[in-house]
Amino acid sequence: MPAKPEILKVTAATESRLFKVEQIELRFSNGVERTYERLANRGRGAVMIAAIDEDDNVLLIKEYAVGLEDYLLTLPKGLIDPGEDALQAANRELKEEAGFGANQLEVIKQMTSAPNYMGHKITSILARGLFPCRLEGDEPEEMEVVRWPLSRIEELFARDDFSEARAIAALYMVRDKLRLA
Repeated sequence: MPAKPEILKVTAATESRLFKVEQIELRFSNGVERTYERLANRGRGAVMIAAIDEDDNVLLIKEYAVGLEDYLLTLPKGLIDPGEDALQAANRELKEEAGFGANQLEVIKQMTSAPNYMGHKITSILARGLFPCRLEGDEPEEMEVVRWPLSRIEELFARDDFSEARAIAALYMVRDKLRLA
């Protein structure tokens, strides 16, 4: 493996309430210099929860996705708040978005999206032993909860309104893990 490029300079290019764009000036081991741009990592990461009920259904939420200007089915997810670890954040987000808590939480995998342009990481969590429990969240509207049988997961993947790559990857990993258990 070649040596990592030397970071010569990091400059804030622009910033909004949610995003900070940085310019990164790099020098590679062969002497070539380039300027890259990235969305800066701002926080402690996020969690995405694959909550499986006693009947082997996964709990999905229907949420408005402003990037696509439409409602999509996905897994509950959210940011890790100060003072929380990934498992605590997962249980809180599950209560806020789906109205359930979990007695058993397990990290499946930490994932990235577009790592050439972003430093954001999301940790997929398997939640079992569900019980009703609702916390007030920061969502502008209550989310519809949809129970989907794991035995019909391929049908879910074929739907146009279930397209988030991180959710698809998490469910493949959870399905494989549960088959081995």
